Amino acid sequence: MRLRLRSHALDLATRLLTKPLGRYQRHAVNDGENLRRHIRKGDVILVEGDQRVSEVIKYLTQSSWSHAAIYVGDELWRRNPALRHTLRNEFGDDAQHLIVEALVECGVVASPLTKYLGFNIRVCRPYDLHRDDLRTILDDVIAQIGYRYDVKNLVDLARYFLPVSLVPRRLRRRVLSFGSGLPTQVICSSMIAHAFDKVRYPILPEVTPADGPDPRRRGFPWTWRRSAPVTGLFRTAPITLTTPRDFDISPYFEIVKFNFLEGMRFDYRQIRWAE
Repeated sequence: MRLRLRSHALDLATRLLTKPLGRYQRHAVNDGENLRRHIRKGDVILVEGDQRVSEVIKYLTQSSWSHAAIYVGDELWRRNPALRHTLRNEFGDDAQHLIVEALVECGVVASPLTKYLGFNIRVCRPYDLHRDDLRTILDDVIAQIGYRYDVKNLVDLARYFLPVSLVPRRLRRRVLSFGSGLPTQVICSSMIAHAFDKVRYPILPEVTPADGPDPRRRGFPWTWRRSAPVTGLFRTAPITLTTPRDFDISPYFEIVKFNFLEGMRFDYRQIRWAE
């Protein structure tokens, strides 16, 4: 009986959270062809959503971004020849241009790249990701397809943003237990963070500066290393606390301006402004 009531409560929460707000303000017109041409596997796509849950996440994280997905391209097409007919029927021209995302209503799924063209989006690309590590990341997110969305994690995330002083001491340990604790339940950003953590690629870690001289300055100038060494002690926050905003402000991801990568000259003087 208790489990049934909990299930009904989560279903009700899901319906309420995924209800569209009915208003949305776009800031740019996205070019689908440019997006297909310039996006790479492993790129993270941030979305400013239009659901109630989008407003919750944006409020909690003080950010414009409420959702994150990762581009896997033609990986499902290449890995599963028997599924090509199904992929073509379901996704059409995007059958070889897919993203993997975690949705409140249906869990971790593959979706077409152009799904969010009508939204405000941002493409974040990890710097210098090694090919073998990219393969590991893609393997991990594809393996998570079919996992359920962790609605409980949204509640715990909300608790985390409260000042600790507002939480009674006897309850703090419980407050710091994030999510359902089940490995098959995730949220959108934690799914991606889990994959990057497998190859120890940083998103938004805490870094303690290292003491001592800069190792680049040892020896003569011609012996200095061309690439800057990674110095300091890195600490990763709990994966379940990763939010879409973290990819945006991370110094280890670059922002890809896909709408202006074709040599198109942007002339602000040609903009038609509404009076």
